[in-house]
Amino acid sequence: MNDQQIVKKILQQIGGEKNVSSLVTSATQIVIEVKDKTKANKLALENTEGVISVEEINGQFLVKVEGPVENLLKEINKLGDFTESNSDEEKETVMNKILGIIGGSFAPILGVLAGAGLLSALLAVLTMLGWVSSESGTYAILSAAGHAVFYFLPIFLGITLSIKLGANAYVGGTIGAALLEPHFTELIANGAKHVDFMGIPVVLMNYSSTVFPIFIAVSIYAVLEKFLKKIIYKDIQMFINPLISLVIIVPLTVLVFGPFGTYVGEGIGAVIEFLSSRSGLLTGAVLGAVWTFLTLLGLHWAVIPIAIANLANGPDPIVGMAAAAPFAQIGMAIAVLLKTKDKNLKTLAGSAIVPGALAGTTEIINYGILLRYKRTMVYVALAGAVGGAINGALGAKMTVFALPSLLSIPAFTPIGLYVIGITVALVLGFILTYVFGFEDKNNKVTSKSIFETSLISVKTETIASPLSGELVPLSQFNDPLFSTETVGKGITIEPEIGKVVSPADGVITTLFPTEHAVGITSEGGAEILIFIGSDTVNLKGQYFTSHIILGDKVKQGDLLIEFDMEKIKEAGFQVTTPVVITNTSQYLDVTHTNNATVRANEDLLTVIV
Repeated sequence: MNDQQIVKKILQQIGGEKNVSSLVTSATQIVIEVKDKTKANKLALENTEGVISVEEINGQFLVKVEGPVENLLKEINKLGDFTESNSDEEKETVMNKILGIIGGSFAPILGVLAGAGLLSALLAVLTMLGWVSSESGTYAILSAAGHAVFYFLPIFLGITLSIKLGANAYVGGTIGAALLEPHFTELIANGAKHVDFMGIPVVLMNYSSTVFPIFIAVSIYAVLEKFLKKIIYKDIQMFINPLISLVIIVPLTVLVFGPFGTYVGEGIGAVIEFLSSRSGLLTGAVLGAVWTFLTLLGLHWAVIPIAIANLANGPDPIVGMAAAAPFAQIGMAIAVLLKTKDKNLKTLAGSAIVPGALAGTTEIINYGILLRYKRTMVYVALAGAVGGAINGALGAKMTVFALPSLLSIPAFTPIGLYVIGITVALVLGFILTYVFGFEDKNNKVTSKSIFETSLISVKTETIASPLSGELVPLSQFNDPLFSTETVGKGITIEPEIGKVVSPADGVITTLFPTEHAVGITSEGGAEILIFIGSDTVNLKGQYFTSHIILGDKVKQGDLLIEFDMEKIKEAGFQVTTPVVITNTSQYLDVTHTNNATVRANEDLLTVIV
């Protein structure tokens, strides 16, 4: 394909030109931000000629392409201006946009922040027990591993925030690195009193672990870069734009953005510290009660940076009090697991408890249970308020950043008092839910079901059955890749008829040469694999007849593959067919119907987005 065809194909797989919110390029890749990522077909995009790889990060697709991007950029510019949103829909509110930027900046590094925080907490416990000396090399190395991401946080945020804003990530990272560069930090370490930049006095500050200065600096840089792209000759932008950006933004950060951002962060932290010192019980009760709802609305992203900034100056009281909320949610989920008779809900609750308890990720609980059964919101709020009040009154604080979980308990101090607060929240959440019930009305969730709040929505997509037959748990299939859900969650079908139909409207993205397996990516983004039989690949296509080719668009119910069941069985093979969602990790959960048998085109699987 030529450059024009490649560009058109990329835009087609991303959901069309109207689905593009913004589009920027670097030396080797195209960064496309989409309005609705469910319309984008990542797998098909990866298989597009000229595309090397595709990464999806928070609604942005990083498309690495062969050859110089400049050639593709010319074709892109012919199709329209994608640098600004071309949506005719209602524009985002300022608050939504700010929260989206903050969330999109922290999301890629939240895992390593939590992991490093746990490592620091573990090291503190080992030192306290006397198993590791604080003077040893072991301590120094593990301490470096645990503290590095926090010390160099301005660099990481410079990169992730630049990506989110569509700017050059490496320049953004360099702006953050400049604040930690030894020549600059030595001025602070040596106690220099009269430092200036071209005659302008500089207020020296320690920017390690800070959040707000780099947010301000990179936000201004992103605006500057867009301006430079419009006025600088394209052939020299690669080095001139970074040069101008660094010369302007780094001094401004040291002179203005840095001190201002630091004072803002310290001021907010001081206010919360003041409130908790005046009435820790009341402050904790409010935080414990509202934290669940802040998370549901995405507003917690506005608070987490404040907590991280507090850690630069000592323990943080915010998460120490708010930690009661996720434990209240876990208690509620345990009660639902034990009380419900709905197998799907029991499976959902069981799968939600483990990541919540061990990793502090309670999204499945919130979006899978809390929003479905509104009465549980009252239970969680009450339990969180009581636990938060206890933690606030007893002075529980976070010493290193960690998501509240069982494993992160050593990250909080005093540990014994903190455990009292979260235990009360968990037990109270359990008792209220178990005793008063949770509206278990066996509500059926369909592809039209949407649980909404003013800022966030949780959707589900229903996948129809591609076959008629008896349902068998995936765990009983004799291939460990399927039975252990390594390939993905789903169900197996013992077919009655040798005909496979499409389980959804979508595109054929996988078709095995032996025609015994087919993959469909639905319009909603679910990647569905239908794998006919066990070891049937050894038949080398014999007894299988495909009615589609790779890339075909199909409608639900379209005939995909026919297979001769009897001859396959006579050849010594099973025809039991797993139907799984291979991109299960992208969903909150995947559930299946409770029926013992199913007919083709009846509801089979539900993916919770």
